[in-house]
Amino acid sequence: MMLRTCHVLCSQAGPSAGGWQPLSFDGGAFHLKGTGELTRALLVLRLCAWPPLVTHGLALQAWSRRLLGSRLSGALLRASIYGQFVAGETAEEVKGCVQQLQTLGLRPLLAVPTEEEPDSAVKTGEAWYEGNFSAMLRCVDLSRGILETPGPTGNILMQLKVTALTSTRLCKDLTSWIRKPGASLELSPERLAEAMDSGRDLQVSCLNTQQNQHLQASLSRLHRVAQHARAQHVRLLVDAEYTFLNPALSLLVDALAMRWNGPGEGGPWVWNTYQAYLKDTHERLRRAAEAADRAGLAFGVKLVRGAYLDKEREVARHHGTEDPTQLDYEATSRSYSHCLELMLTHVSHRGPMCHLMVASHNEESVRQATKRMWELGIPLDGPVCFGQLLGMCDHVSLALGQAGYAVYKSIPYGSLEEVIPYLIRRAQENRSVLQGARREQKLLSQELWKRVLGRGLRAPH
Repeated sequence: MMLRTCHVLCSQAGPSAGGWQPLSFDGGAFHLKGTGELTRALLVLRLCAWPPLVTHGLALQAWSRRLLGSRLSGALLRASIYGQFVAGETAEEVKGCVQQLQTLGLRPLLAVPTEEEPDSAVKTGEAWYEGNFSAMLRCVDLSRGILETPGPTGNILMQLKVTALTSTRLCKDLTSWIRKPGASLELSPERLAEAMDSGRDLQVSCLNTQQNQHLQASLSRLHRVAQHARAQHVRLLVDAEYTFLNPALSLLVDALAMRWNGPGEGGPWVWNTYQAYLKDTHERLRRAAEAADRAGLAFGVKLVRGAYLDKEREVARHHGTEDPTQLDYEATSRSYSHCLELMLTHVSHRGPMCHLMVASHNEESVRQATKRMWELGIPLDGPVCFGQLLGMCDHVSLALGQAGYAVYKSIPYGSLEEVIPYLIRRAQENRSVLQGARREQKLLSQELWKRVLGRGLRAPH
């Protein structure tokens, strides 16, 4: 079915008479931040660009605790890596971080630092997933409660990791079954959505009794999180993971979308994430967008480059299968550009029924998005937003925020014991991003030198 040709957003905003003016990501917006913040950012980013620190992070943390003691080791972490990338541990600390972001024109995207690694034998049993379920509900409440001025209903977002609520083993088994011919009817999003809504037992022939019980409990947890998030006006952005899990994750997201992304719900409340570094992403994204349009469902997408490159290639080599990833960074960038163009076109045609987060630290991708938004008449604070990690890419985030775009910073929170392993794993997955932050380091150095030499001085908070 062809997209409707009416550009419903053009009545709200359109190309200005003066023409599009590209944003400047030269660090000029750093004047909004204190000297202490900039100094910490520079030191931490330089540390994180050092490969041995990322590779051996957990071992170095354990060694630091033995040598310095837990109190001193914890204080050093809080003053450096934890302080740079984490909002805090308590609700008050998180609220303080969010209020500071708001003064800079930025918005929070809270993330619970909880996950299960594939084939993990440590975290098993329903009690672990139920504990994560409770943490997700608290994250919904915190996302709603931390904002002094929430703004328009529906602009509160949070991240959701499905493998915190269901086992990776189950997702791998479901993915294997989904990829077999004839499995579509038994594992259709419609059937899963009906089971979520009714609470009735769901029996899948490829699963044993214990697995079917876990699937039922997982569906219940996902449904209750989405139900609570909808009641609190919080949109859920579901994280993508490995290719041997993603088909099952997409099936679960599609089931949630059928229930919560209907035409009368006020836009998409459940979004999926698409990774441009996979070869088949553009085609999958095209099919999903057109299917949502045919069904009259709202469609929400977080578009990322992807973070599991080394692992995906290792798995492909081990199993003797085709590498699912793009050849190199340039090919990934082309894929991202094509996916971005596809989604912006859908947004311009479907309006508030189609939402997009441009989750990228790449300046050219951000420039492409802002230019195409202007050309397509998409309003700055409309269905398209931008996303970067807390503590990184502030020269891009601040420039976007000051220009009036909707910009979110992905914010983990929790205790040192919870968050540091999470941060180290994220750093290992995002080595290229950390090592590619040299431009940001250069801009930070330039701003700090200006202040040392007496120009651009700013009073501390």
